[in-house]
Amino acid sequence: MTNVPRPSADEFGPLVRVTTPTGEREVDIYSEEGFRVLAHLWTRSNWHNRLSYEVTWLGIPIIQLPEDMAVMQELIWKVRPDVIVESGIAHGGALVLYASILELLGRGRVIGVDVEIRKYNRLAIEAHPLSHRIEMIEGDSLADETVAAVRSRIRPGERVLVALDSAHSREHVLGELKRYAPLVTPNSYVVVFDAVMALVADAPAAGEGWDHDNPLEAVREFLDGNDDFELDRSYERLAVTYCQGGFLRRREAD
Repeated sequence: MTNVPRPSADEFGPLVRVTTPTGEREVDIYSEEGFRVLAHLWTRSNWHNRLSYEVTWLGIPIIQLPEDMAVMQELIWKVRPDVIVESGIAHGGALVLYASILELLGRGRVIGVDVEIRKYNRLAIEAHPLSHRIEMIEGDSLADETVAAVRSRIRPGERVLVALDSAHSREHVLGELKRYAPLVTPNSYVVVFDAVMALVADAPAAGEGWDHDNPLEAVREFLDGNDDFELDRSYERLAVTYCQGGFLRRREAD
């Protein structure tokens, strides 16, 4: 019989030492603050080690955290949209994830938008058993003709949810928010992915300027003076997410 090492509380104690702007101190991992610290560190380490690139959904790479996948299924189940618009297709895993929840609901379809849909990614998506709930539009998500193509596929009275996960610069995401957020129906959401860039701006593999050029800055600018949407932090309660500050709910009209 193989001897499997047993985890021991003595190996890693309940206190961790953290460095803060005011100096070092110890935090109890069982406290609420300790949980936030561990979640913060795990998110950063997870991103740097590219673990989200190892995740698939029903056979298709998805490039999302499992926690975010779970939250998105919960959000879709609650909102029950007729249409989900996603910018940024990549391999198509998110399209399949959203389509699978809609399939369980027995309703709805996903519209995916990408500036370039690679041949073998398109073939894999089109060959998938859930392809009947997926439609793809190739084009710049900010281009007028692309936005018009998306709008033309949404019928009057349909409930719409939007997920933004294409280019992640502040300018691009802000442009997408201005163009696609108006499609979102009251009590539904626009979800902005990869706000984690602000969190990992000091990581070895981070890009230049990520501390200020990121989706989170776009969200802040979009919400400034915008009374139609509010930040819903209830979907960040797991504390491990790439969508910090990115769950935006459309309020009911007055």
